[in-house]
Amino acid sequence: MHMTYQDYQDLAAEIAKHNKKYFVEHTPEISDEEFDQLLYKLQHIETLHPEWILADSPTQRIGEETTKGFKSVAHNVPMLSLANTYSKDEVTDFLTRIQKNARHYPCAFSCELKMDGIAISATYENGVFVKGVTRGDGKIGDDITANLMQIASLPRTISDQSFLEIRGEVFMRHAVFSALNQEKEAEGEELWANPRNAAAGSLKLIDQREVAARQLSIVFYGIATEGGLETQSACHDYLKGLGFPILEWHKVCHSLDEIMAFAEEIRKIRETLEYDIDGVVVKLNDLSEQKRLGNTNKHPRWAIAYKFAPLQAKTRILDITVQVGRTGTLTPVAELKAVFLAGSTIARATLHNEDEIGKKDIRVGDVVTIEKGGDVIPKVVSVDFVQRNHNSSPWQMPTHCPSCGSPVLRLEGEVAVRCPNSTGCPAQSLKRLSYFASRPAMDIDHLGEKVMEQLVLKGFVKEPADIFRLKEDQLFQLDGFKKKSVDNLIKSIEKAKDVSLDHFLMALGIRHVGAGTALLLANKFGSIQALMDVGTLTFSDDNPLLKIDGIGEIVSQSVFDYFFNADNRRQIEDLLALGVSPRQREMIVHDNPFFKDKVFVLTGTLHRYTRQAASALIKERGGKITSAVSKSTDFLLAGTEAGSKLDKAKALGIKVLTEDEFIALIS
Repeated sequence: MHMTYQDYQDLAAEIAKHNKKYFVEHTPEISDEEFDQLLYKLQHIETLHPEWILADSPTQRIGEETTKGFKSVAHNVPMLSLANTYSKDEVTDFLTRIQKNARHYPCAFSCELKMDGIAISATYENGVFVKGVTRGDGKIGDDITANLMQIASLPRTISDQSFLEIRGEVFMRHAVFSALNQEKEAEGEELWANPRNAAAGSLKLIDQREVAARQLSIVFYGIATEGGLETQSACHDYLKGLGFPILEWHKVCHSLDEIMAFAEEIRKIRETLEYDIDGVVVKLNDLSEQKRLGNTNKHPRWAIAYKFAPLQAKTRILDITVQVGRTGTLTPVAELKAVFLAGSTIARATLHNEDEIGKKDIRVGDVVTIEKGGDVIPKVVSVDFVQRNHNSSPWQMPTHCPSCGSPVLRLEGEVAVRCPNSTGCPAQSLKRLSYFASRPAMDIDHLGEKVMEQLVLKGFVKEPADIFRLKEDQLFQLDGFKKKSVDNLIKSIEKAKDVSLDHFLMALGIRHVGAGTALLLANKFGSIQALMDVGTLTFSDDNPLLKIDGIGEIVSQSVFDYFFNADNRRQIEDLLALGVSPRQREMIVHDNPFFKDKVFVLTGTLHRYTRQAASALIKERGGKITSAVSKSTDFLLAGTEAGSKLDKAKALGIKVLTEDEFIALIS
């Protein structure tokens, strides 16, 4: 195909558009592999026509940009991106170039996970974290110091007192991503495409409290400053020794066969990881040789990323059904011809919302590519229009709720279509009741959605209080319920009556109220009665809901509206009359020997609290917080990714608390 200069310019502009979608707007329209193919095509054209190369060609610069609202900071050492390949032959070519130019033969290579996150630089002076910067254009990035401080696994202080600049990646774990996307879906907000986009958007938030609520994680793999180390592989142990979370998998390889064997090993365990990776990185292990070989204007010459093909498969859409959530959001779901993908059989894929279907023009009968990622269920990536039936027609969102028949509505500024019949819609009622019993809320074991559905269909449960009115003879009528399962559920229901106030507030399903907001409300008001009393006031400037640090006006209005509703207050009173006893978490107890004047260190990622919330709970009970483990430390609260602080605490004989043990102590 003949390529004109105008074709070249158009291709460069298209790639620049996708760069902006990916790096700036965090809403990519094509896959990484499709983007890389466009870039390869551009590079090939520029090889044939070097006189055409534009000064701002995507091949000549890094696609990421600085962001308005953040201070721009120059990197002490350029922060470059990696050259990517999906080809074993290109990895061979890379090794050949290295072996040809290296001073020593054979060469060793450090092979590591290629995290699918946000590249950052972190600087420590005199052992204290002082600066965090995004990659930006490689020379200048955004100062995100305050936001990085909200990541629980980032050490605030280290034992190395020299100037230290290290490189790492911020990412979001699958479980966190899924939970946050479920919240966005319930609120009618546009969903994140994948954990990488969610992490990128979270890092650029202005409100640090919101950043903390996103529960980001971080990992480190490189040192930008001269550190006296000789090899890349030694960096991992050095960073781990200072308390930094490091890459979970890495290996020194000496040949192409060893490198590809490592890549295949990682490919096989890829689906078992709780975070996204998209390949392996191959780096020349000798740091002095890295420095000698240097960089191009965009990539280091001594490293390459060998990327895996996306976890995708092709199948046909048999139907598009619509689910109704607990807040009335209508979510379209693709019912698929079952296909095996990455270890499991897939028969359904999320279509997110009406706009998503329209943008991709997805229709019943289409052959589509589905992809497994960090979300709860797979998603449809693209349509094979060549195989489309010419008689097909665009899909339309129902005009009436498929559960109750009410006319649906779409509020201005929202992507979600909702059923407004919040009190009479069976689907919404079932979802709310299931959520009420779920682990983040009342935590009633043996009462999942399938059991709840039977209880609702038989008319045994219509509202939350009915759960606590259930009798044994009713439970024996459920499919599969024998004496033991009936006894277990009765015990679980009885146990659930003793519930913390914040979990009870979560169970009520108040719009915009997540775990952090529920805890703030519980700490502020102290009892469910005090919150119900708020509903008898007016929503004016002197309303106590508007005076809580960390809760904005939209959330305050939502809480007020909930307790203003007389039927909501009546349902709460019914629960209280049946023995449900929401209790405030114990505040400062100065005579409690467990907390009073005890020194706590927190490490790793907690899943029920942000680090700030856990620290506040300790301080409220008379405890103290420090950042470093020492002989004066009394307790270490250890989440996941605990790292060297956990090792040091064990060596010193310091009592280590798990998150569950901590929750039991504060309850």
